[in-house]
Amino acid sequence: MDNNITEKSGGSFGFIILICLVATLGGFLFGFDSGVINGTVKGLDAAFGATNFASGFNVASMLLGCAVGAFSASWLSDRFGRRNMMMVAAAFFLISAWGSGIAGGSFEFILYRILGGLAVGAASVMAPAYISEIAPAKYRGGLASLQQIAIVVGLTAAFFSNYYLANTSGGATADFRGSETWRWMFWVEIAPAALFFLLLLFIPKSPRFSMVKDDEAGARKTLTKLFGSDVAEKKVGEIKASLASDHKPRLSDIFLKGKLRPIVWVGIGLAVFQQLVGINVIFYYGAVMWEAAGFTEADALKQNVFMGVMSIFATGLTVFLIDKFGRKPFLLIGSIGMAIMLAVVAWAFGTGNLVDGNLVLEPAMGRTSLYAAMAYVFFFNMTWGPVMWVLLGEMFPNQIRGSALAVAGLSQWLANFLVTLSFPWMLANLGLSISFFIYSGFAFLSILFVAKAVRETKGMELEDMVG
Repeated sequence: MDNNITEKSGGSFGFIILICLVATLGGFLFGFDSGVINGTVKGLDAAFGATNFASGFNVASMLLGCAVGAFSASWLSDRFGRRNMMMVAAAFFLISAWGSGIAGGSFEFILYRILGGLAVGAASVMAPAYISEIAPAKYRGGLASLQQIAIVVGLTAAFFSNYYLANTSGGATADFRGSETWRWMFWVEIAPAALFFLLLLFIPKSPRFSMVKDDEAGARKTLTKLFGSDVAEKKVGEIKASLASDHKPRLSDIFLKGKLRPIVWVGIGLAVFQQLVGINVIFYYGAVMWEAAGFTEADALKQNVFMGVMSIFATGLTVFLIDKFGRKPFLLIGSIGMAIMLAVVAWAFGTGNLVDGNLVLEPAMGRTSLYAAMAYVFFFNMTWGPVMWVLLGEMFPNQIRGSALAVAGLSQWLANFLVTLSFPWMLANLGLSISFFIYSGFAFLSILFVAKAVRETKGMELEDMVG
């Protein structure tokens, strides 16, 4: 398949980049919504009089919505379209940002956070799927990787926004323009959520969805604007041929002879391993972890911000390199690097001593644990962070893409919830060293999984995916 795009034939690579950037605004909101809660916990506890359990559920409640959102949006997108489901997600982001800020109690707050979780879950799978169905195969990996950049930019933006508001007003519970500061931390998200919704009105539907809905003229018009008339005609023929041999997509298509298709199991494996290596322990509990290792609270917060900035740089490298070297090599390099660095972190923590209930490390071991953790975060964000989403967006055949994404997305967010929920218990009962050896073990297992189960998809057309 010729992937050349020329202005002479009517195609526009600039337009492709533009609509991919619009789609990745969902990733930015995904990151912002995930990160904003970190600066609001003290304000929530003070406002709602929350117990430790209620406070923890205030933080974790979004993840339950994420699991449902990822599953339902992927499945419903086969019926209503990728773009339309992203618009629903944008509306949910808006309502959640506004509602979380006006909430008068924990129950009301949790309802709005779950609504935001539905939006995050939907955005996490819809943006990669949409980009994969819009982008030319030659550049699809790099363009789909923009989603991960958007996520870490959103996380970092939330950290900076929270810091600015708290520093300006005097703290999360202080008054800022007539309301507590923590409420404004949520309201900041209203602006990018509204922008996301408005811009989605101006990008085209996925041409593959148009063909599924028997709108060949609409698909041809979009493909011509994206790739030019010559390539558009070829693509229309290829999509038509891939759809002619089967019925319209449905959830049951992920099963073959009563069993889950092997390619769907691979997708589930990718989604779950991305969480079992413990990345969200760093982002959700980073400050707690570094304080447990002997760093001051101020130093711990600085490490979180620095790791967010470093994550942006690491993912940026992937955008430029993934379509040259492929998906599988990136995953293997990431698994090996993460396994080694997590083992080093675990070893460094294991050398510490408990003093008045707090872990104290020798200065050299403290620096070793910090540098190894930074290297681990770099490996993750250059490999498994973006590449897992790239593969999930492109590895499934057209017939099952929406349904398989639903199952993989559900698995990813459930694994995220379990890892997030289990870490405080592991920290209290097993300690940091054993906890990180466990995450290192999962990283080693992921090497075997990638080597045996994952197929390379670099340069392949979506119509050529099998499973």
